[in-house]
Amino acid sequence: MKMFLPTLLIGALATMAYTVSPAVAAEAKNEAEKAKKPKKITDRRHPDYVRCRSEAVIGSLTRKKRICMTNAEWAEYTRTGSRDAKQFVEDMQAGLNTSN
Repeated sequence: MKMFLPTLLIGALATMAYTVSPAVAAEAKNEAEKAKKPKKITDRRHPDYVRCRSEAVIGSLTRKKRICMTNAEWAEYTRTGSRDAKQFVEDMQAGLNTSN
């Protein structure tokens, strides 16, 4: 009887350790996944905040195309479009000013 009680106690503790450790491991795994997952950006001025807008499809009266980019990508998109438009206008003005 004296030997049975410590053996039973050790067996009970070992069983608890095996049943608790998967729960603890699962909780640790969930915390690790939360740490890896980036937080959602709520500041609309942040360079990585994603904005979407709809543009009309040429040749269609009702169809729209949705474009989503970050603020930094929209800024580059705008700069590129402005630069290209300015270059086009300058090229056209140079072509009109030539005298033959």
